[in-house]
Amino acid sequence: MEIKAIFFDFGGVIQRTEYQSPRQHLAQKFGMEYEDIEKIVFDSPTARQATVGEIKEAEHWSAIAKRFKLGKDELEKFKSEFYGGDVIDHAFMQFIRSLRPKYKVGLISNALSDMREYLIKQKLDDAFDTLTISAEVKSAKPEAKIYLHALEQVEVKASEAVFVDDVAVNIEACQKLGMHGILFRDANEVINQIRKLLK
Repeated sequence: MEIKAIFFDFGGVIQRTEYQSPRQHLAQKFGMEYEDIEKIVFDSPTARQATVGEIKEAEHWSAIAKRFKLGKDELEKFKSEFYGGDVIDHAFMQFIRSLRPKYKVGLISNALSDMREYLIKQKLDDAFDTLTISAEVKSAKPEAKIYLHALEQVEVKASEAVFVDDVAVNIEACQKLGMHGILFRDANEVINQIRKLLK
């Protein structure tokens, strides 16, 4: 079956936490482990609700502010320190851009409602035909609904699509639907795997 579309996850694939020290420093400041502070931001009840659009992103951050007793300015400092070690892989983005217009290129991301705005601000949105963001579609990976939505957007069958993600369970979920899944470990390795599939 000919490949017609390639989808990518964002966090952990296009943008990765290359430097742990800002987040580590933040965790120490609040007397916590690195994993605990990550869990509060990404996997607390409000994080999960905001990821599927059940509550606004601002409500999630205000729950964090309350938990750590942070004022407005302190919350902004908390956010910038938390994401301070995250780096966009521009070389990988160049490869993603090179896939169009021959192939449809999409993003499938478990993210809060500010994701689209962030991609526009970083000038990354134009690299994709479609952006499937969990908070907007009210479904998050590994649920089937988010993948089906992405496939519908580009009008391709599951067997004609590839998905790249850094979380094994998300890859298993897309494969159950008949998509080709590539588990992200290293950018160059993924590029080679995609090229093989596209031959």
